[in-house]
Amino acid sequence: MKDVIVNFINTATGMLWGPFMLILLLGGGIFLSFRLKFLQVTHFSYIWSQTLGSLFNKKNDSEEEDMEGSLTPFQAMTTALASTVGAANIVGVPVAIYFGGPGAVFWMWITAILGMITMYAEVVLGIIFREKNSKGDYVGGPMYYLKNGLKSKFLGNTYAFLFMFTIVSGIMVQANSAAGSAASLGLDKNISGIIITVIVGLIVVGGVSRIGKISEKFVPFMASLYMIGCLIIIIANITSIPSVLLEIVKGSFAPRAAIGGFAGSTIALAMRWGIARGAYSNEAGMGSAPIAHSAAKTDHAVRQGFWGMITVFVDTILICTMTALVILSTDIWKAPNIEASAMSAQAFNNFYGPIGGILVSFSILLFVISTIYVILFYGEKLAEYLFGKNFSLVMRYVYLGACFAGAIGGLQFLWIFLDFLFGLSVIPNMIGVIGLSGVVVAKTKEFFTSEDYYLKDINRNMNTLSKK
Repeated sequence: MKDVIVNFINTATGMLWGPFMLILLLGGGIFLSFRLKFLQVTHFSYIWSQTLGSLFNKKNDSEEEDMEGSLTPFQAMTTALASTVGAANIVGVPVAIYFGGPGAVFWMWITAILGMITMYAEVVLGIIFREKNSKGDYVGGPMYYLKNGLKSKFLGNTYAFLFMFTIVSGIMVQANSAAGSAASLGLDKNISGIIITVIVGLIVVGGVSRIGKISEKFVPFMASLYMIGCLIIIIANITSIPSVLLEIVKGSFAPRAAIGGFAGSTIALAMRWGIARGAYSNEAGMGSAPIAHSAAKTDHAVRQGFWGMITVFVDTILICTMTALVILSTDIWKAPNIEASAMSAQAFNNFYGPIGGILVSFSILLFVISTIYVILFYGEKLAEYLFGKNFSLVMRYVYLGACFAGAIGGLQFLWIFLDFLFGLSVIPNMIGVIGLSGVVVAKTKEFFTSEDYYLKDINRNMNTLSKK
């Protein structure tokens, strides 16, 4: 019976994450890009200036004190980024290259560019249709804009129910990855399982405010640690980067012959693996990030949407690209008898010596722990939406139990449901995002034509330049 269920779920998952899901995610991104006039490209410099470029702007920090919300915009972004930046950034990218060739990286970029506008729309809708819970905190996400915006409580409940149980499997898989990384550093899985579970529990028990405060310090540190390690390798191989970039572009539109340990790929394989890994990494279209962003202090939904865009940019365009350049510039992807998941660690080990492998394992451990505590928080918010605040506390302990079980390798049968439930939950979310795209367009137009927002920012910048 167990084998029958496993075969059924695997078959259904393959069908779900085949052309249908790619069309839904990419097609939705293309549709939104045209409706919003490719905002993610035409206004990127302005968006950057209003997000990461504004971090040292003291005036913006003081203005936030008068806004309602539990998190600063940066805390909301780093909390969402903590969820998206995970093992997929280190392990998933070489897997895409292994099966799809260098051209997969190009399609990963395309997915990110389209995903930026999808994430933007999700976050804008999350802010517009958010509510206050019994504690006075803002809560939001797909379930709220499906219920309040699309007027479909059924779709809102469906999304929340599916994703709430998706997180059980997700936490187990992530905890197992974390324990595996800890084991490579010499720590027993049972001990690491206890340590990881306790750390995650101490973080989430403090609620959204503690999660935000930890994320704004923890995420930049862990991302910078890994990116610096990548950057040094890339600089050391800088002369090969032009040919690597050419290989990426050529491989996206032409088949790639077998070489070394690489079995070769077709255009279809490059597209499939690049799009799938890109979408899975940045989670645009999956509806998770708006749950974090909905708690943010902001003067306008569009401004918080910009932070959502930057989340995708940092996750895929920056971090995933750095991993890809390390894999391709060192030619580790051509090495015979190497597993795709081990490519990053091997490339670091070859360059830095034994400490390189330790650095990758430590980075994976940090990335995964951050993912666990954020998706656990997401799960609590989904449970709160469905059954109230008290039940969300019950689910907290269910999730912490799943964290320990996953770390020690237990209940692996449940893991097969992850991609299946994840894919099912994307469907109602994308229905909501596309169905409410007119609301996003109207809100965007309001922001860019109002004297209180975009025009005010432009005038402020002009005055600053004239004073200089």
